[in-house]
This record gives sequence, structure tokens and C-alpha cells, in this order.
Amino acid sequence: MSNSRISSRHLLLTALLALPFLTLGGQSAPVKATETAEAIFAGGCFWCMEEAFEKLSGVVEAVSGYIGGNVPNPDYAAVSAGTTGHTEAIKVAYDPGKISYQELLASFWRNIDPLDGGGQFCDRGSQYRSEIFVLDQRQQELATRSRQQINDSGAFNIPVVTGISTASTFYPAEQYHQNYYRENPTRYKFYKWNCGRQQRLDSIWHSVKKLPFEAADALSTQTD
Repeated sequence: MSNSRISSRHLLLTALLALPFLTLGGQSAPVKATETAEAIFAGGCFWCMEEAFEKLSGVVEAVSGYIGGNVPNPDYAAVSAGTTGHTEAIKVAYDPGKISYQELLASFWRNIDPLDGGGQFCDRGSQYRSEIFVLDQRQQELATRSRQQINDSGAFNIPVVTGISTASTFYPAEQYHQNYYRENPTRYKFYKWNCGRQQRLDSIWHSVKKLPFEAADALSTQTD
């Protein structure tokens, strides 16, 4: 086989492999990317929030980071010292065809202490505050309504103190914080238990069988 024929065959194969679809039986099958939406939640330790949200079907990933402060490009040392105004948070990428924002809200409330305005669990200070950072008007409406419904339900004898704010710049945390619960399971489980997080969540939510918006809104998500 001549060098010219080898070269032509190589170019043809290269071009075919670069196509964004496979041709089977004369029909093309385009490769379709999944469209995702985003949501940002702060609920104390971002390691714990990552674990809670990445277990949900329809969540693509949860990235740990910092938001809500007034210092650009903060690092963990500065945020944890409480000098930047940021709080630990997660940015959730999710498939809205599989899970709705309302369902994310339900998981958020179930994984925080909404009555604690001084931090979350053993982590104290505004850098560990609970807060919903909304990305658009629809998220604002749904988040505000969910908080009001919890207050109106009488589940607690004091008002929810969790804030709702328009999202500012989200800064991803250092790489060693990402997926910490999976990369360092023993240390993570020790921290979570020692912090009393699950114990407090069980104490708060054990008698709340269903949040006011969990049933109705879950059924209406396809038309929202």
C-alpha cells in the first residue's frame, strides 16, 4: 500500500472519530448533552452538605466553596477565621428533568438547623451560617415561600432564622475540600459525629413527617 493511500485512510478515520454522532443503519444518533441548572446553599460545614446533596438522584455534583462576603478570592484560612463575610456553601448542579428546585429546598431544610442564627452545630460564627443564595426570581419566590410555609406550619415554636439572599460571586474552595466525605471517609465520619450534626438533625426533624411544600410542590414541578 502506497504512502499516499495510508495517509488518506488515516485522515478519513480521524475525521470519522471526530464526528459528534455515530452512524448506525443509515441513521444518525446525535450525542445530546444533559442540560443542568444550578442552586447554591449554605448549611454549615460544606463537606456535610456535599454528602447530603450528592446522594440525591438528579444531582450531578455539589462543589464546595465560599459566598456572601466582601473580599475577592478568599481562602479557607480567611473564611474560617470569619474575617471576609463569606460562609461555607455548595453550588449544586442538577438535572431539572429528574429533580426540582423544590425538592432541593426540601433536602436543604432537612439538613440544617433552621433555628440557629449563630452558626451550625459545633461550627460557630457567620462563616457557618445557614442561607439560601438565589440565582433568579423564581428561586427567590420558591425559597421565600418554603420558609414561610415552615413558619406557618407550627413545626417549631420559634421562627426560622435562615437567610435568603441574592447570590454574589461563588468561589470554589481548595481542591482538598472537594469530595472530602469520599476521599477521607474515616476523618469525615469522626468530624460529623463529634460535631453532633446528625444527632441535632434527628432531634429537630424527627417529629416533622412532611414539610408543607414537599407533597404539593413535588407534584407540580413539571408545570413550573
